[in-house]
Amino acid sequence: MAASAAALVSGGSRSDPHTPAALAGMPAPFLGVAVVGSGRRTAAVDAYGDVVDLRAPGPAGRALVAVSADRQSAGTVARGEAIVARAGLGSGRALPFWRADSVRQRYVPGTNVLRTVALFGGRRAVVVRRSGGPGTAGADRRWLARARPLGAGAPRWARALYRRSLLVLRALTDRRSGAVAAGARDGWAYVWPRDAAAVAIALAAAGYQSEARQIARFLKRLDLGAAARFRGTGAPLPGRPAQGDASGWVEASARAAGLEAPQAGHACRNRADYQEGDRGDYLANAIACGARVDAFERRGGLVRAAGDPHSGFDSAAAWAVRPFPRPALFPTARRSLLALIATRGTRFGIVPSQNWQGGDDPWTAPTAWTAWALATIAGHERGSRARRAALGLIGDLRRAATPLGLLPERVSALTGLPTSTTPLAWSHAFAILALRELWPR
Repeated sequence: MAASAAALVSGGSRSDPHTPAALAGMPAPFLGVAVVGSGRRTAAVDAYGDVVDLRAPGPAGRALVAVSADRQSAGTVARGEAIVARAGLGSGRALPFWRADSVRQRYVPGTNVLRTVALFGGRRAVVVRRSGGPGTAGADRRWLARARPLGAGAPRWARALYRRSLLVLRALTDRRSGAVAAGARDGWAYVWPRDAAAVAIALAAAGYQSEARQIARFLKRLDLGAAARFRGTGAPLPGRPAQGDASGWVEASARAAGLEAPQAGHACRNRADYQEGDRGDYLANAIACGARVDAFERRGGLVRAAGDPHSGFDSAAAWAVRPFPRPALFPTARRSLLALIATRGTRFGIVPSQNWQGGDDPWTAPTAWTAWALATIAGHERGSRARRAALGLIGDLRRAATPLGLLPERVSALTGLPTSTTPLAWSHAFAILALRELWPR
């Protein structure tokens, strides 16, 4: 990591740690809000330029620094747990950036190089975070230049979200193995088959066929029946049992990458679904596995749990449009998604399903995959309601994005501020796919 201000591992009491106070209107220190990297050494950086998670040799690799997500939530992170950006102010003083009068942060355009500027009275301190040497920015720009652009008519903000989303996927995908980390954070720096598969599909659509093939090959080697998550080595991670959609997503990623698609290898029934709760017979798994969905059809739409109308319409109905297209289900999926938007939508997006019990905070991945599906449906129907809805959801994502253009896993329904891991790989993957569907070239 490079810095033009001192970046030191600070001291601090571990007997009674307390997370330092945030500057007004900013997140607390030690909560990652940005990712830095190009597919090798990968770091999460907080709003004050501190490195709060550092992985090598890739984004799903060994943790060199890892601030606990649980301790972040509890507000008990000690200064010594991160690489802290400090400003030397003379007289032996070196203050962390959260003690500044103000802090601003931006990516160097077209790169994953992050600049944080702090003002201490009339003095200015700068820390620059990058994953390699001085050539890092040029390598990022050359990689980004390979992308298929959005079509004519795409607004400037959509193009910016598209480019930043591609750079997020570059940072979270191991350049050597194809292992895709869900996020640069303790507890998220693992490979979920559906998340990684969505990244492969998005990269293939954007013109990065070789990267998509590498991810798909990695996924095809996994023992999908062994666990829900995997290490960057491909080893299963104990603690969460296999989920019912994994084989379907791996098959979809192989097709997108132009590889021979494996057949679904393990059962999709009586498994957890993407919501990662109890075992059951769920719509998302049935769609991903190519199973019949008659038992999920209720009130003209598709509900989450088979035979249970009270489970409510599920955003996973979108998967029957893309990436597991069943044209006969397009009208039913459309009704389900529009009803979900009407009942559980916010100005920052939607929750995963109509009867979601996890509160009102919207999740960016379901918001983005629903936009992708509705944009696809709009190309198959008269009228523009589906397109208007898709554009509305993309607008919600724009509001949910951080000032750096990154998509958190979820945000506050009231403020739009991040309430979880930022950025999340598959949210950016679906954003890419939705944007390409809305403004094709």
